[in-house]
Amino acid sequence: CQPVPKPESRVEVCDLNPCPPRWKVTPAGPCSSSCGLGLAVQLVTCVQILHGQEVLQEEHLCPVAEKPLTSVPCVIRTCSYEWSFSEWSECSTSCGNGIQTRQDFCLSSLTHKPVNPLFCRRFPKAIVVRGCSAGPCPEQEGPVSPGAELQPVTPATHLTGAAEHRHKDLGVPLSAEERTKPGGGEEDTASCVQLGCGVCGNLFLNATGIINMTGVESRDCTVAIGRPLKEEILVTILESSLNCSAGEVLLFSGRMMWRTGCRKLPLSLINSRTNTLIVKQRAVLPGNGVILQYNSRTATKKYYQDCDQQLFGPQGEIVNPVQLPDQRQEVVCRTFITVAPRQRISIRALNTDLGPEGNQTHFNYILVRDVSTMKTVVFRGKQQFLWQSTGSQAEIEFHE
Repeated sequence: CQPVPKPESRVEVCDLNPCPPRWKVTPAGPCSSSCGLGLAVQLVTCVQILHGQEVLQEEHLCPVAEKPLTSVPCVIRTCSYEWSFSEWSECSTSCGNGIQTRQDFCLSSLTHKPVNPLFCRRFPKAIVVRGCSAGPCPEQEGPVSPGAELQPVTPATHLTGAAEHRHKDLGVPLSAEERTKPGGGEEDTASCVQLGCGVCGNLFLNATGIINMTGVESRDCTVAIGRPLKEEILVTILESSLNCSAGEVLLFSGRMMWRTGCRKLPLSLINSRTNTLIVKQRAVLPGNGVILQYNSRTATKKYYQDCDQQLFGPQGEIVNPVQLPDQRQEVVCRTFITVAPRQRISIRALNTDLGPEGNQTHFNYILVRDVSTMKTVVFRGKQQFLWQSTGSQAEIEFHE
């Protein structure tokens, strides 16, 4: 621009009013996590420009609704975790059939150190309990027939008398508390329920009944109510002497509901929404408790697949439901198992063939879930396994 005449410089005041206070954000600091989702802290201050200079002001002078977050999400890299296992323990017996166990650990692939198991919850985990044989016991010396190490599961005990007709209508096997009583045990159990003795730890399979949980000896008393699929359970609290200020409480839990309470319990109505319900009472003071009345009815909403099955009782066989040709491929068939709260569940797979275990594109697998802990184990390939629960309810899903 040298050949062109340069105009004179001029300065004009454009605005005499000071700029309003505003929020200032400094760059965020380091991420709190070395991998996966973390948080980064950023400094947020209220400043104002006065005479060309940035001056720090009180925070209430800046618009509160527009204040930026002091912590922002950050991701450095995707975390990678995997299950790791200890060595198998020795066989639990010196002869005959027993079990072996091993510990599971969730490891970070970056540090190769154990982390919270929640990080591995999305990854299939191999078995941690398996059957073993330490050879024949001395009194059993001699040839062993093929397959003797894996004894088949005995079907549910045959019923007699009134108990047979009642459970035939339910379509379920005999519960453990009835199976151990002569003649089905219905009369003995009913009289004991009315007196409040021996109620804790029982499974009730009748369509209706009254459960007296007052005066029980144990501090925690748990009962379970079971009905066939397609039904739901309604519970009414007839009486309650629980001392709420002493920490006494009543808990209702099912597959689709969870409720606790103490005050205003009498005449309140509980809907299980599904065919099973667990009631747990915590009574600190002697003699306190509740009296429940339960009834069953046809469920108002369908909560199950047509191929789902419900099993009660002390023992039985689980068969993979057959996939019908006209069913949708995304349907997952489940088997629900409920036993008395005082009992636990063992599931032994005598023979499985789910295709090549290393074929990751093959989606045939069995999923077993412990309902009390919601811990899930996945079994693939052709492995035999022995699975044991920590509670009285389990679910099995047969995929593809």
